[in-house]
Amino acid sequence: MTLATLVLFIPACFALNMAPGPNNLLSINNATRYGFRAACVAGIGRVIAFAGMIALAAMGLAVVLHASGYVFLAIKTLGAAYLFYLAIQLWCAQPEEADAASCSRAPRTIEGGMYRLMRQEFWVAAGNPKAIVLFTAFLPQFVDPSGDPGQQFLMLGSAFLLMEWIAIALYAYMGMHAGRWLATARARQRFNRGCAALLACAGLGLLAARRH
Repeated sequence: MTLATLVLFIPACFALNMAPGPNNLLSINNATRYGFRAACVAGIGRVIAFAGMIALAAMGLAVVLHASGYVFLAIKTLGAAYLFYLAIQLWCAQPEEADAASCSRAPRTIEGGMYRLMRQEFWVAAGNPKAIVLFTAFLPQFVDPSGDPGQQFLMLGSAFLLMEWIAIALYAYMGMHAGRWLATARARQRFNRGCAALLACAGLGLLAARRH
């Protein structure tokens, strides 16, 4: 793999990492409710899901999604259903009143523990079959056929996951600072319901997705 390939790959890859989506929305919401560190640690679930997808793409197993409309439909339906479930939870949440100083200094206790946030990130990422298709279509463009494909997939996949974690931190940073404007229960409720609406829209978009 040449330096020129990496120069092309890194900015294109980072643009994909930073694209708004349900996982990045979760990072903002988690940082707003529980703090920067919690949102970054929760991102482990997303990174694990993406690592598995990259491994599937490298082994050629993602071709199943291209070939089987039933498999694609099943995965995207389950993924959309989970997004709707999260949207309903956020919409019905009853945030507590908090003053501006405590909102910025002391994130709330995580209901269900950190594992719950990691699990949410994992299932939102894993429930999107378009992600596997993306890895199958995107990563091979930067693989040199004359070299070792496995080694190149490992390098490209590792770079993608590293930049994904940077994107998680950037979105969490935005969410952390958004908390300053969410001191009142009413403001938090509006924010939660806005996130719920966006997650529901993402679920509808996932249902409308087609194989290419």
